[in-house]
Amino acid sequence: MTTKNALVVRGGWDGHQPVQATDLFIPHLRANGYEVRIEESPKIYADAEYMGTVDLVMQCMTMSTIEKDEFEGLRTAVEHGTGLAGWHGGIADSYRNTSDYLHLIGGQFACHPGKHPDERIGEQSDNYVPYTVNMLPAATEHSITRGISDFDLVTEQYWVLADDYIDVLATTTQKVRAWDPWHREVTSPAIWTREWGAGRIFVCTPGHRVEVLQDPNVRTIIERGLLWASR
Repeated sequence: MTTKNALVVRGGWDGHQPVQATDLFIPHLRANGYEVRIEESPKIYADAEYMGTVDLVMQCMTMSTIEKDEFEGLRTAVEHGTGLAGWHGGIADSYRNTSDYLHLIGGQFACHPGKHPDERIGEQSDNYVPYTVNMLPAATEHSITRGISDFDLVTEQYWVLADDYIDVLATTTQKVRAWDPWHREVTSPAIWTREWGAGRIFVCTPGHRVEVLQDPNVRTIIERGLLWASR
């Protein structure tokens, strides 16, 4: 088996458990023939020589910032065939002040409407709500989602701002509740892919914490998505 190179870039907000979350998938990469390098910041993206050898970037970096040369290194690598994959805020809410990064990913976390204000206690659980991930017809035969039906979660439900150059495999619909200021249901992409130059991008919005990533459907989708995105 030919060895491939996977770069894990993790960090940012600790609430998304970037170390524990990425550690969950590193054995999967190694079992599929990847040599894994782990970095705790996006500085490595500026190393053009190294990035040219990377087949897959698995990123879990929520919020944080990225320097111009770092972002340009990441984008160039993707354009030349490096895959980029991740979940939740680790990819869909990274570097929110860098508009070119948002353009690369194709969808950006906007909010996660939570429980009724009277039920909130000031913890992450304030934003945990029951919702369904709805698989689209395109998901039926896609290698990432084949055989997976609609499934339910109780966790953060991402309201995503997205463009129409993403290929959506699954969606989630934010209902209208008595205390919400919006007046009709809002459907957001929950799982999508994007082709950029010679590279592929994979995003799964469920994945707030390890217990969500361990859901059999979520874990399977991410494991497959990592391999799909890779060079």
